[in-house]
Amino acid sequence: MTSSYSKAAYRPHPSRPNDDPAPNLLARESDGYRPRTHLASDLTYVRVGNSWAYICPLIDLANREIAGHSVGVKHDPGLVLAAFATLRFPLDEIEVLHTDRGGEFTGGKIERMLDTFGIARSLSRPGTPYDNAVVESANRIIKKELIYKNTYTSVDRLRSDVNRYMWWYNHQRLHSTLDYMSPVEFTKQGKTL
Repeated sequence: MTSSYSKAAYRPHPSRPNDDPAPNLLARESDGYRPRTHLASDLTYVRVGNSWAYICPLIDLANREIAGHSVGVKHDPGLVLAAFATLRFPLDEIEVLHTDRGGEFTGGKIERMLDTFGIARSLSRPGTPYDNAVVESANRIIKKELIYKNTYTSVDRLRSDVNRYMWWYNHQRLHSTLDYMSPVEFTKQGKTL
């Protein structure tokens, strides 16, 4: 059996890396934050027919809940902003957004959103995926539990499957980091990492 991922080569995107001098505020400390205050993000790609689509999760570091997400065909700031539009709490509760240095996290629209809501930017060091390990791990889990088990021919189907999966991930999936509770149950018990 052959995965559909082995049939097509992934091509890098023309976006430039984020050379913003913002510090790495988290310094690999992904625990010890109040809910909704520290989010982390990164994009992951999914083969859809003969092209690519992208998933942008926003992960709450207090409980590993995927607080917001988006699916789209463009690897750009619009996909990031679409993920923020799905959050179910006010953006001014967010204190820090930690990401890698992908170009999708740059640009005037992203800067305006961060400035408007008083969100500090935290960036991983160049070429250091361990600085964003929580999101890298979540993206790996999403691919293993959902993406690799399916072949996608439409972005609409991918979006629908991802929406259902994110609900399951937050409400039913047991996480070893959360004492084998779901993120929602962990939070209901008043716990944080």
